[in-house]
Amino acid sequence: MHFKKIAAVLCTTLACLLGNAVAAEDHVIIVASTTSTEQSGLFGHILPIFEKDSGVKVRVVALGTGQALDTARRGDADVAFVHDKSAEEKFVAEGAGVERREVMYNDFVLVGPKSDPAKVAGKDILEALRSIAAVDAAARPAFVSRGDRSGTHAAELRYWKLAGVDLDKTKGAWYRDTGSGMGPSLNMASSVGAYILADRGTWLSFKNRGDLTILVEGDSRLFNQYGVILVNPAKHPHVKKEDGQRFIDWLVSAPGQKAIADYKIGGEQLFFPNAKR
Repeated sequence: MHFKKIAAVLCTTLACLLGNAVAAEDHVIIVASTTSTEQSGLFGHILPIFEKDSGVKVRVVALGTGQALDTARRGDADVAFVHDKSAEEKFVAEGAGVERREVMYNDFVLVGPKSDPAKVAGKDILEALRSIAAVDAAARPAFVSRGDRSGTHAAELRYWKLAGVDLDKTKGAWYRDTGSGMGPSLNMASSVGAYILADRGTWLSFKNRGDLTILVEGDSRLFNQYGVILVNPAKHPHVKKEDGQRFIDWLVSAPGQKAIADYKIGGEQLFFPNAKR
């Protein structure tokens, strides 16, 4: 009889533990986001605040925006938090996402060696890219591209096109696709003394700058907006609609916007909240 009582207590305890584990697992969401939000350290700052307030755990899958949206499109995430407005609007229009909400912005910067061999320094990103392309092919300085369908890569390709530079015809050994995130791409640019388009947030948190410095900034075309979208539960019934929406609502709420604004490196703010409530 004594043995049966012990066994019953053990079974009850185990059931409780398993039940708690399942309940905890129920409140975990997957957010497909960009390498810039991850590598800048923003998530490391804001997620503990959200998780403490909500009891919902967030697992981040950090990819280029194109890959992040593909992940969400397959139903392998509950929320997409990215920065390519046209791609985001297409994602919603095709029914893969429920609604796009603007969350925050920062800007892109053109980084390069302090010697600035192509003489790009200034405020005009299009003129800067034309200056690089105008250098004789044999002496053209290196340019590192993420080449990963990220929001930054999409912006870079858009700027080349607006500058009137046909990359397909102009590409050569000087143009280096990494197929990698912002951090690894910056590391390559630093190691070879190349130009690179970067988001300011990752640049500010990047330590291995070597001889690189910001050469072009302040052009209104370098504006970099971030949006957040709930993956459509009508297409993917397993999507954690309530907890995903809870995260989105928190991001655009006063506490979420304050948490974003409070994230700074060396006293410099990396992202600027601009949710429309």
